[in-house]
Amino acid sequence: MEIRNSTVVTEFILLGLTQSPDIQLLVFVLILIFYLIILPGNFLIIFTIRSDPGLSAPLYFFLGNLAFLDASYSFIVAPRMLADFFSEKKVISYRGCITQLFFLHFLGAGEMFLLVVMAFDRYIAICRPLHYSTVMNPRACYALLLALWFGGFVHSIIQVALILRLPFCGRNQLDNFFCDIPQIIKLACTDIFMVELLMVFNSGLLTLLCFLGLLVSYAIILCHVHRSSSEGKSKALSTCTTHIIIIFLMFGPAIFIYTRPFRALPADKVVSFFHTVIFPLMNPVIYTLRNQEVKSSMRRLLSRYVVC
Repeated sequence: MEIRNSTVVTEFILLGLTQSPDIQLLVFVLILIFYLIILPGNFLIIFTIRSDPGLSAPLYFFLGNLAFLDASYSFIVAPRMLADFFSEKKVISYRGCITQLFFLHFLGAGEMFLLVVMAFDRYIAICRPLHYSTVMNPRACYALLLALWFGGFVHSIIQVALILRLPFCGRNQLDNFFCDIPQIIKLACTDIFMVELLMVFNSGLLTLLCFLGLLVSYAIILCHVHRSSSEGKSKALSTCTTHIIIIFLMFGPAIFIYTRPFRALPADKVVSFFHTVIFPLMNPVIYTLRNQEVKSSMRRLLSRYVVC
């Protein structure tokens, strides 16, 4: 997509998460620990699911894709943030900022739609078990996966298109540690009221509707599980509880950031930090720790390689 000639600003200065050296050091160590421990764990989840024929059910297929999305998402912000801790002037080019914005919303929306697909999978498995193998066949799973990637792309390209139409001709300081919509549009040298409305509609309203839809879906599933007397009741409750935890971790910060007018609040940076750096790495791990089949498969896989 071509960048408009009215754009004079060629780079943005990131003010960072904090100006305190002590807090910067603490955050640097925290991110590094997460990267060295949890990120390899995400790749281990993907490898385990791919290599174990016993984990071929749609639930594990989507869990593997969640781990891939979250691992990819964590590379958008965190590596640059780590590098910026050693830079006095944190600068990102205009094109680099737009690229970061695109992938942030592309993968973020893709994960949001994936959680919707996983809720649909659990609904069919628990409430319509006799139809599960017919509805959630491999072809349908790949079609749903393609649809969620396409949905993420459309969502993100709309965001980028709206940003590219804005002229930037003066201020270039972003009060954040990465490029995101609320901070970027404030720097435009034009009236941004309509753009703000469109951004809130495309990001905030979409996020809120998906969140409410997921809560209703899991409420229906849990009511069905509560009335059931089957032996798989505890497993269904454990799986659904895990999904609900991830939904709140994913959607809570996103709703806080994108469903209100873009006015800065003191908590914005902290919420964004957990939303873009910490939670994405934790999501698949939380799933795995509560899933006995995946844990058993990982133990077998690790013991096989340790023995070798």
